[in-house]
Amino acid sequence: MTSAGHLKIGAVVEALIEEFPDISVSKVRFLEGEGLIHPQRTQSGYRQFSNADVDQIRYILRQQRDHFLPLKVIKDKLIEWDRGVEPTSAPRGGPPPETYFAASTVRLSSDELAQTVGVPARLVQDLVGHGLLQPDIDATGLETYGEDSVVIVRAAQRLVSHGLEARHLRSIRLAANREIDLFRQLTGPLLRHPSPANTQRAAAVLADVAQAARELQETMVRSELRTLLGR
Repeated sequence: MTSAGHLKIGAVVEALIEEFPDISVSKVRFLEGEGLIHPQRTQSGYRQFSNADVDQIRYILRQQRDHFLPLKVIKDKLIEWDRGVEPTSAPRGGPPPETYFAASTVRLSSDELAQTVGVPARLVQDLVGHGLLQPDIDATGLETYGEDSVVIVRAAQRLVSHGLEARHLRSIRLAANREIDLFRQLTGPLLRHPSPANTQRAAAVLADVAQAARELQETMVRSELRTLLGR
């Protein structure tokens, strides 16, 4: 503790460590270096943290832990509030990751997949060739397809029935790859330090952003097609 009720950096860590066990002096310094907190300095250069500074650090850490927000987003929120902008409500949550990422027990050969959907075997082969389908390899080296593959082939069949070809759908695969890369960067810090808690947090983030991205894309496409139709 310092004069006038201000805390030294070690005391700040001590005040927060029960709720945030991974808090450290270096992390508090990092938050300052990133411009998220602005403690006062004594004439000799020592940091002095007010109660408001501690509350702000607590808020930042909770946003990271509970809402998985990157520091840039948190910093933007803090800047807006300093300017008097009203805070927005928290977004609704995404689907439970246990449901969104539920594994399928369906295992089909290429011919069985074609028969299940009712398409020529050639379409399945073309979708594999253009990267829209990726078979799993079982212990015996056999290529199998799961429930996701059934959904992909059914959707592809609808597109092909309107005159498109499997090669035309490659752009959809490439767009999906770009999204996957973006989401991988978002959860990279969690997945680089594997633990049950980190994996669960990453799963919750990925389920949320994946669903939100689908809603965003579908709405934008529908809006542009509505304009195309003059509606």
